[in-house]
Amino acid sequence: MTVTYTSRVATARFGGFSQLLLLWRGSIYKLLYRELLLFLAAYLGLSLAYRFLLSEAQKRLFEKLVLYCDKSANLIPVSFVLGFYVALVLERWWGQFRSVPAPDGLMVAVAGNVHGADARGRILRRTLMRYGSLAALLVLRAVSTAVYKRFPTTDHLVEAGFLTREERRRLEGLRSPYNKFWVPCAWFGALAGQARREGRVRDDCALKLLMEELNRFRGHCSLLFHYDWISVPLVYTQVVTIAVYTFFVTCLIGRQFLDPAQGYAGHELDLGVPVFTLLQFFFYVGWLKVAEQLINPFGEDDDDFETNTLIDRNFQVSMLAVDELYGEVPALERDRYWDAVSPQAPYTAAAAPLRQPAFRGSAFDVADPKIHPGTPWPSLGHPPKPVLGSVEEAGGVSDIWGGGLGVSPGVWEGFRVTPASRRLAKEQMQFQPLEDIGETLGETLEPPPRSPPGAFTRRFSLLRRKNSTDSEGGLGPEPPPGAPPTPAALGDGDSLGGDTAVLLGDTPGGGSGPHDRWLLHPSIDDMV
Repeated sequence: MTVTYTSRVATARFGGFSQLLLLWRGSIYKLLYRELLLFLAAYLGLSLAYRFLLSEAQKRLFEKLVLYCDKSANLIPVSFVLGFYVALVLERWWGQFRSVPAPDGLMVAVAGNVHGADARGRILRRTLMRYGSLAALLVLRAVSTAVYKRFPTTDHLVEAGFLTREERRRLEGLRSPYNKFWVPCAWFGALAGQARREGRVRDDCALKLLMEELNRFRGHCSLLFHYDWISVPLVYTQVVTIAVYTFFVTCLIGRQFLDPAQGYAGHELDLGVPVFTLLQFFFYVGWLKVAEQLINPFGEDDDDFETNTLIDRNFQVSMLAVDELYGEVPALERDRYWDAVSPQAPYTAAAAPLRQPAFRGSAFDVADPKIHPGTPWPSLGHPPKPVLGSVEEAGGVSDIWGGGLGVSPGVWEGFRVTPASRRLAKEQMQFQPLEDIGETLGETLEPPPRSPPGAFTRRFSLLRRKNSTDSEGGLGPEPPPGAPPTPAALGDGDSLGGDTAVLLGDTPGGGSGPHDRWLLHPSIDDMV
């Protein structure tokens, strides 16, 4: 089913993808060759009719139709509509793959939290995992034609061992028209609760973990079922299909080669076969066929999901994990690197050239230049001694950066050297006093300027003067222009305006103001 070519492109090389062009199974040639041959046959049929069957008058009329169709074909937004559609289908395809239920998390939770090496504990664990496999199988049987052909009825599920006869009777006895993949999940939850009451599940935290894994597994089943139920809107698929086929029906006429003797623009050459139109058909219709194949990956195409293989793998692995491997722990012994301070796994001769130094950060080479493993420098005449460490350990800075080796900074003898433009000199790595840094930058570390004395008093004097002018019952008539201000108007430096003093609780003259009756904290007796 699935065509796997990952190993063929594991290493990028010249023409790496070209070897994939010769594959037939799952290829675009196998998917498209019928449509391409049909298009080419229709094109050649029209071309032969134009050349040999039509009269001169009919040819002139056909040529006008060709020019009109060629001009109008550009009005169909094929690439725009098709590009968005294929992107949507590809995203949906990947989402369906991620929603396929896998029992790995559930089987680990069951094996680690449902205890008992006796027959009762064993049957509890195996039954729990069989319910999980049955739930996934009921969903896959509903969405995949390959799985449905394998298990067309519940009798086949009983015969295959996923259901017992009693369970089939209960399953079929439920009067519900909907898919019943959730029923095994309900059985799982009830059986897990029974195991908790029996002490097979030792605490509520373990039971909670079992239910969380079950809900995650059930969520994947439900999501997969809804992917099958809710498709890409039909109108979108119809628009894209009509756009592609209409475009190439138009090209079938508009891309015909006309008689060069008629002098039509763009028809000076008669090739007979439209090479680039065929390439355009190959790309656009091939794009549409890709979307057609990916929109439902649970069919029987070459690149559809191998659902039956998934069922076999999941069922076998889950049963092994909760039964054969239950309580099976290898004997503990010291590992090979027990006394090693910095353990390192060995390399084979084939993998040794792939070893790379540990990456510490791109800025480390600036402050601490190193010689690292790299690729050999072909221009180096005499191979130096391979070393790992600082530049000084490699023979001195002058030997490498001053041209002692006769090469420029780069890669030599299997080691990479930090370029000189990125190195820091020793004097550049010394801390500088903060006073010198400030003088260098032309900055003085002075406190911010403070307000001059009396500025606050003058601002409040202006506020008092305004309040005394506008308030009812002011402090006196306004002095004539040019007259010196009265002491009451100037204030003594601590006096405030009338309204301002009232707000701050200081009534001018020491008397009681109209706001003295305000109760900021009234008692219950004062409240109405």
